[in-house]
Amino acid sequence: MLREYLLASATPPDPAVRGLIAATEGLGEVAGMMVPAEQLALLTLLTRIAGARTVIDIGTLTGLSALAFARGLSADGKVITCDNSDRWLAVARAHWQGAGVADRIDFRLGPAARTLRALPEEQVVDIVFVDADKLNYPTYYDLAVPLLRPGGLLLLDNVLLDGFVTAPDLAGDSLRRKCAGVMREVNAAVAADDRLEVVMLPVADGVTIARKR
Repeated sequence: MLREYLLASATPPDPAVRGLIAATEGLGEVAGMMVPAEQLALLTLLTRIAGARTVIDIGTLTGLSALAFARGLSADGKVITCDNSDRWLAVARAHWQGAGVADRIDFRLGPAARTLRALPEEQVVDIVFVDADKLNYPTYYDLAVPLLRPGGLLLLDNVLLDGFVTAPDLAGDSLRRKCAGVMREVNAAVAADDRLEVVMLPVADGVTIARKR
């Protein structure tokens, strides 16, 4: 399998990340929404390369992406992670604490747009990672770019949407078709945004990396 080869050819997840992956897989159906191991490694690497001190993580779930970012931050860095639900927050916090990074992660319950709008004007943001409800990606994109410092990164997850972005009408149900159409529009807008330098990578379900000029 190509994915197994890809994983074997990269630095393996550390014990903290492996433990949270296993805990998430044990929750059943929700595991289908988690960020896969190969993408977690990319998030940590990008955080280190960018020298990021403040990361906004839109979509917490069991805290895997927040953990991946926190592993790449300096000790004084901060991940602000937000979600409409705190259903799996206890799982997330237990593993953040076990990894020794709980003090670097600030969970905020509520709509992500509200969290973004509530940030102080003087807040310097190095990375914004969007991995939440797909229908609101246009709002998150509009709010995120002005927050980023020059050189900051906008990361969009699931930009391929299982390939349906190329043909939204082929998606199996009406919600999936609508999400694919919205994602297709967002992908086009980001690619055409002259504030950004953009590349889309076919990692997992697709991730876009956009650097603010």
